[in-house]
Amino acid sequence: MPALPSSVPSPRGQSSGDPVVTEPPVLRRVAVVTLGCARNEVDSEELAGRLAGDGYELVEDAEGADAVLVNTCGFIESAKKDSVDAILAATDSGAEVIAVGCMAERYGAELAGALPEATVLGFDDYAAIGDRLDDVLTGRPLVPHSPRDRRTLLPISPAQRTAAVTAGDAPAIPGHDWLKRKRLASGPTAALKLASGCDRRCAFCAIPTFRGAFVSRPQAEVLGEARWLAAQGVTELVLVSENSTSYGKDTGDLRSLEKLLPELTAVPGIARIRVAYLQPAEMRPGLLQVIAATPGIAPYFDLSFQHSSPTLLRRMRRFGGTDDFLGIIEHARSLAPGAGFRTNVILGFPGETEADVIELERFLTEGRLDAVGVFGYSDEEGTEAMRLTGKLDSDEIDARVRRVTDLVEELTAQRAEERIGDVVEVLLTDDLSATEGPGTWGGHAAHQDPDADGTTTVSGVPADSVAGQLVAAEVVATDGVDLVARVLVPALNPAGR
Repeated sequence: MPALPSSVPSPRGQSSGDPVVTEPPVLRRVAVVTLGCARNEVDSEELAGRLAGDGYELVEDAEGADAVLVNTCGFIESAKKDSVDAILAATDSGAEVIAVGCMAERYGAELAGALPEATVLGFDDYAAIGDRLDDVLTGRPLVPHSPRDRRTLLPISPAQRTAAVTAGDAPAIPGHDWLKRKRLASGPTAALKLASGCDRRCAFCAIPTFRGAFVSRPQAEVLGEARWLAAQGVTELVLVSENSTSYGKDTGDLRSLEKLLPELTAVPGIARIRVAYLQPAEMRPGLLQVIAATPGIAPYFDLSFQHSSPTLLRRMRRFGGTDDFLGIIEHARSLAPGAGFRTNVILGFPGETEADVIELERFLTEGRLDAVGVFGYSDEEGTEAMRLTGKLDSDEIDARVRRVTDLVEELTAQRAEERIGDVVEVLLTDDLSATEGPGTWGGHAAHQDPDADGTTTVSGVPADSVAGQLVAAEVVATDGVDLVARVLVPALNPAGR
């Protein structure tokens, strides 16, 4: 067995003849590194909560830590490379490195064989993550898990639920033993997970194979965690899942999200609710109405269009097309003219023609979206698309990505300019007074996701303002997709109402 790090207690199971240790154990130090999406960020905070509960000290810097937990992303090829790079960088710290997350779950023993410097754990290890780190730090051998197709299995939920909360028979309040989460960020925005897994079968996506079937969290549990986050100083919640429009589908109530959203706006201290990861094919009129017209909910539509050519979308095992998508946007804007829209699109899917790209460009031009992520197709193991004919060479895919990216940059900048003169509600996040002048703050308007969609710089903010407050401001200029605004009225109360 290798020598133990100085900050790690001796292994359990001392013999009766061993001397009694009277000094208190030194806390074990662990750093958490997160890659990928907001769902992974929530997973990292749940893992951090469990580790803290098991006596681990959470530290920010890998240097000086006894262990580094790398929460990997395995969605596309570039994300896998970033995950491998993060694992290798963590090994330079001299700490024990543990890989978890989607890439670790998806590749298991294969990843462990390629990176012997790290211990690879799967989702099934999350519930006992403290014990698994104990194993690593004390030299107990672990056998890497073999990846499984989880589509027929329930996904692992890091939250330990009490039977009463799961059944909805008791109020979900901070202190219930299901709430295992420790914030790793200090800002006024936070992601809140609605569900795990996905039931859709998009031809390009492997997520269902390693995340499992779609399972909604009970409403009482979501509300309880929202109250806990509000107590931590969070004023804007971003609801995340693999497919938020499916919330409640597995429990037989397709209107669950419409019912939940008004309940969340009533949580004391929460100024704004934002829903991410909406599936266009499941965008019900009632849900669109609630998001666009309910006070306290950002009129913001993060819609996963992926493309707009009907022919190519069918090949992707998806639905809709340019005219359907423009109809959704038009309906939302009829209810909330300033509504925000973001999406991701894939270029170079097998069989994509020049006509398909032109159709996508028509949609982007007419849709006037606020933010668009442009990605090139890459083969993913275990997907239908990997077996399709009509593959494009990488140079052609790269050319199409550059072409559409250039168009998107022009269109989104134009859309931002269209907002000049509008009054927007900005959630303050960063006091810029020291560098930009008194009363200047950074933040984001309702149409801007806190992490992905540009920012708004606001001048004239009252001196007694704090992060997490909402201010009403007039847009006076733009810089690309970023807005420059001037406060019109004093800051709203922290609840935004």
